[in-house]
Amino acid sequence: MLTDRIFNFNPGPAVLPLEVLEEAQKELLNFQNTGMSVLEISHRSKPFIAVSSEAEANLKELLGVGDNYKVLFLQGGASTQFSMIPMNFLPKGRTADYVVTGSFADKAHKEAAIIGNTHIAASSKDNEYRNIPKFADIHLSDNPAYVHITSNNTIYGTEWAELPTFGNVPLIADMSSDILSRQFDANNYALIYAGAQKNLGPSGVTVVIIREDMLAKCPKDIPTMLRYSIHAEKDSMYNTPPTFSIYLLNLVLKWVKAQGGVAALEKINQQKAKLIYDCIDQNPDFYRGHAEKGSRSLMNITLRLPSEELEKAFIAEATKAGLGGVKGHRSVGGLRFSIYNAMPVAGCQALSDFMTQFQRKNG
Repeated sequence: MLTDRIFNFNPGPAVLPLEVLEEAQKELLNFQNTGMSVLEISHRSKPFIAVSSEAEANLKELLGVGDNYKVLFLQGGASTQFSMIPMNFLPKGRTADYVVTGSFADKAHKEAAIIGNTHIAASSKDNEYRNIPKFADIHLSDNPAYVHITSNNTIYGTEWAELPTFGNVPLIADMSSDILSRQFDANNYALIYAGAQKNLGPSGVTVVIIREDMLAKCPKDIPTMLRYSIHAEKDSMYNTPPTFSIYLLNLVLKWVKAQGGVAALEKINQQKAKLIYDCIDQNPDFYRGHAEKGSRSLMNITLRLPSEELEKAFIAEATKAGLGGVKGHRSVGGLRFSIYNAMPVAGCQALSDFMTQFQRKNG
């Protein structure tokens, strides 16, 4: 029953729009009068190819990119991209630059270092990943093959307030947790990738938006399944793609368009985040935000309380109040509130009210 649904603050797999779930439920047994579930139809059938093509068109429209970009629907999560990117774009004798702003950015760099030469152009590790480095503190290597950033850091709750550019150097970004949450110029990027399960859809599909000139750089001496050019040539149909995940992702994209697109969602996301950050700023001795103010994420809000006992009590009481998934990442502890696009304003208001009450009772 719908009355049993909670406000889901899990970091991923994460909340999906209720309208999307209802549409999938309605079509689950008989997709477009095929007499089959969308879980059952062939990935090479006309109905599914239409879904995949529509998903690509919708995403390109929402990002504002043209025919010089391809959208790929891959598997293996964003973590597989950590290796695929250097395998395709880091030739011998060249260096790849990484800006390390959190756990996943660090993992991406370490995977690339297995493949070839890398350079850390900037890092906030010494500051416990509380901030995004300033542009002036980013020092590139000589003629880098590409620069890699992570636009939003889910574990530490930091996000680039202003996304960087590096002239003609190919810019690659992991946008798993904030894609489509705010406006930016996607045409500045050679490649964007995102595990869908945070802000695009369910787990199982990884989206890659790649500029076509990059495809010519893909070497032919790496495994076929790890070559972007192959997936682009075959329209993501080289092997059986994650069909149901792509179907749900397309429903999410249509939902984003129905909300008014990225510009409309950005305003809502700012409103949602403000409800929670105001609670932190009004009670800084009790709610201790991890991220520095200039680096705060609109998607993942991380904080600590004065003691672990209070944090455990907060989690237990929030869960009883229908506010789920507020426990911080196991590596850092504390609390984390993930407020992706599909989280309604009402959910953030309910959390804000709960935070105020909890602080009054325990502060």
